[in-house]
Amino acid sequence: MKCVNIKTGKIAAFFTAALVCGQLTAQSVNLVPNGSFEATTGKVKKVGAIDEVTGWTSPTGAKADVFLPNKLLTINVPENMFGKEVAKEGSNYVGIVAYSYNDKVPRSYAMVKLDTPLKKGVRYCVTFNVSLAEASKYACNQLGANFSNKPFATETKTSIIDAAHVQHRDNKIINATYNWEKICGVYEAKGGEKYLTIGNFIKNENVKTETNKKPKEMKVEQALSAYYFLDDVSVVMMDASAECSCAGDEPKNEYSTTVFQKSVIVNSKMTPAQVVNAQQTFFAFGKANFSPEGKAMLDVIVAKLSENPTMKLEVIGHSDAMEDSVGVEKTLYSGMAEKRVDAVIAYLKGKGIDPNRLISVVENSAIPNDEISEADDQDLQMAKNRRVTFRAL
Repeated sequence: MKCVNIKTGKIAAFFTAALVCGQLTAQSVNLVPNGSFEATTGKVKKVGAIDEVTGWTSPTGAKADVFLPNKLLTINVPENMFGKEVAKEGSNYVGIVAYSYNDKVPRSYAMVKLDTPLKKGVRYCVTFNVSLAEASKYACNQLGANFSNKPFATETKTSIIDAAHVQHRDNKIINATYNWEKICGVYEAKGGEKYLTIGNFIKNENVKTETNKKPKEMKVEQALSAYYFLDDVSVVMMDASAECSCAGDEPKNEYSTTVFQKSVIVNSKMTPAQVVNAQQTFFAFGKANFSPEGKAMLDVIVAKLSENPTMKLEVIGHSDAMEDSVGVEKTLYSGMAEKRVDAVIAYLKGKGIDPNRLISVVENSAIPNDEISEADDQDLQMAKNRRVTFRAL
């Protein structure tokens, strides 16, 4: 990543931790107890023994399975009755049914009570890892995580049709039968959610599937379902400026790596509104996280809003034309102006600013930056357009 500073006119490479965009710190706390299923309350002797995993259960009559190093080959790790997989974390993992034709094989789910309820308006990075079992007849999409205030609870072997709050960013059919695929996303809490449930919450007619061919070398009976191993589940509270992304899941940025940032000069003659309106924060292509300079400008705005409690603020999001164009085909880059506005508002809220004072405005690429000059090359022009501006009211 390169950062352009208008004051110096030089291109500087930043290798500080502050510019390692969106990395969660080592101090981040996972709210999911026993997220890798290592702790068990008793000796696992059969399939369907999710209740033996400390903190975990299945909310319907179709119980999830737990796999661990065991003399019983049916539930052993790494090789078992559904295939072969090494645990993503530790030595244990769980198995769930995500789909079957006409629900001939009931879906199963894994549910856990979080260590603490989620806080209203706070953003959480949610991740879990899945691997399609070799014995599966099908692969499917729509695997997701659901948050709820109360636990799902029924003894009926039925599908839970509800919201999938976190899914793969492309909601693609997950068909890899080797290694693990991380599913992750950001969840903004409504407040009070205590339970996390993982599985498929979508009606069959809205689930995309494909047939999986069982490897010839796998001497296991085919499961008439889309059966997935599940491991390494986490829910972590995010810093307002953090980004939640799957490691290795983001493609290399082939469009632009330039981040523009200008120096804002203020003086004692400027009104609080003028100081606020002078601030702008700029972004990398397809990103909504802040550079250190951008965060410093947001802190100036926080100070002025705190000093002037009747002031309201329009937070105006902009993207460049290429982001808008690419975003039509690639969801990773879609809605960047709105994502940037959301990130700024989350940061201001995290600093104690009442959200009722913040007004979201999304302009996309409709308003080019008036500071673009004829001398700017195309890359710099785009970088100047990737911004959030402000209007004090």
